[in-house]
Amino acid sequence: MKWALLSVWDKRGIIDLAKTLDASGVKILSSGGTGRVLEEAGISFTEVSAYTGSTEMMNGRVKTLHPKVHGGLLGRRGIDDATMAEHGISPIDLLVTNLYPFEEMALTVPELDKLVEYIDVGGPAMIRAAAKNHRDVAVITDPADYPLVIDALSRGGFSPDQRFMLAKKAFARTAAYDAAISNYFQSAGTEIAPIVTLQFRNGRMLRYGENPHQKGAVYGEAGIAAVVPLQGKPMSYNNYLDLNAAAGLVREFEEPAAVIVKHNNPCGVSLGETVTEAYLGARGVDPVSAYGGVVALNGEAGLPLAEEICSTFVEVAAAPSFTPDARIAMRKKENMRVVILPRPAGGPELRTIDGGILLQETPPYREHWQVVTDRDATPAELRALQLGWKVCKHTRSNAIVFASQKRILGIGAGQMSRVDSAKIAIDKSLFSLEGSVVASDAFLPFPDTLEIAAAAGATALVQPGGSIRDAEVIAAANNLNMAMVFTGVRYFRH
Repeated sequence: MKWALLSVWDKRGIIDLAKTLDASGVKILSSGGTGRVLEEAGISFTEVSAYTGSTEMMNGRVKTLHPKVHGGLLGRRGIDDATMAEHGISPIDLLVTNLYPFEEMALTVPELDKLVEYIDVGGPAMIRAAAKNHRDVAVITDPADYPLVIDALSRGGFSPDQRFMLAKKAFARTAAYDAAISNYFQSAGTEIAPIVTLQFRNGRMLRYGENPHQKGAVYGEAGIAAVVPLQGKPMSYNNYLDLNAAAGLVREFEEPAAVIVKHNNPCGVSLGETVTEAYLGARGVDPVSAYGGVVALNGEAGLPLAEEICSTFVEVAAAPSFTPDARIAMRKKENMRVVILPRPAGGPELRTIDGGILLQETPPYREHWQVVTDRDATPAELRALQLGWKVCKHTRSNAIVFASQKRILGIGAGQMSRVDSAKIAIDKSLFSLEGSVVASDAFLPFPDTLEIAAAAGATALVQPGGSIRDAEVIAAANNLNMAMVFTGVRYFRH
């Protein structure tokens, strides 16, 4: 390794790396801010402008865009040697660079004229050149990879596999960088960007997809996508889907809550004075369906709760934290996945369809609860309606949910007919529905669902409203002495 070019925005670790290169006899090229840092540290280097014979210009916009730089990165050893010698081009064996922080600045700099100054041109050009010529040039785009350079110096160079790995990482970085810039420009001045470019990192193979004959993988560096179990089997494709659904629902609650999800639908939800009480309540909603489910809690899991979870078959147990004795107790279920529930990562919702994707964003909004019947809902009914409504929001359409103040009593999910959803919720309930309330994820086009719920014992109902037959449904509720609330917001979940 004879020449290294160092040009970085993020200066972390660059001085120590440069000292190591210098001590190993590697000649260093540098410029701009990186050069000033090296000069202040007393590290010998050659200024890029001195090497190229072309001064840095336009406030730094043009400094590395020169044939002697790119020729040194692109020149093929054993093929282009004569051309390089003819033009005084030194072969650059190592490029260490990282880019202007466009992604970060785009969050804080609203003026496009100022933001464009954080669009790196020379950096991506050098990275692409070095990565293209990775057989002869090693390219480092991440300070976390500096130890690889030190190791390579001690071993006499990078291996071909290391060079290829670094090239893959380099092209991924420039792709992500260009994607961020493109997405910003595409979305400027328009509600929907006509072109969206995406990149997801941290890809891991799964044993299979939804079924054993399908291939599966998960990508992502935050939120549910980044979850790795503390114990148990590796997460499966379906585990990730169910945990995502469970986490979304349990995050709705501030009081101690437990959610059990099976096949992407809640089958048990309960509140309690403690998360242990909440879990027992949730499991009791539908113990048969809860068997083999995914459990999500919104509070720390201690030993008593861990023992309860271990008393049956649970695929995944997720909580913000587990006490040490809970962790020990859960080890006896060696296949059960134990997961720390992460903070939500945010971002748009994406779903694939044949030939493309659907993208959905949920801007800040407010529901407008309005009692539309002659009878107001009682405080107890309102608390139960709020619980049922939150669960309905996370249940596949058509969804009908019966609830009390503390727990869900019956769930009807994923039916083509709302009436059938109501009948399923009633049939599956293990409790008396006398005095319960019911939630519907979309408006009731006819009074039939309300009448079925009333016959089962429900005394209040919450729905979005908005049907052309609202007046007919309201009249039916008044005749049954039911309180009914309109929220103005629909929660289809397909």
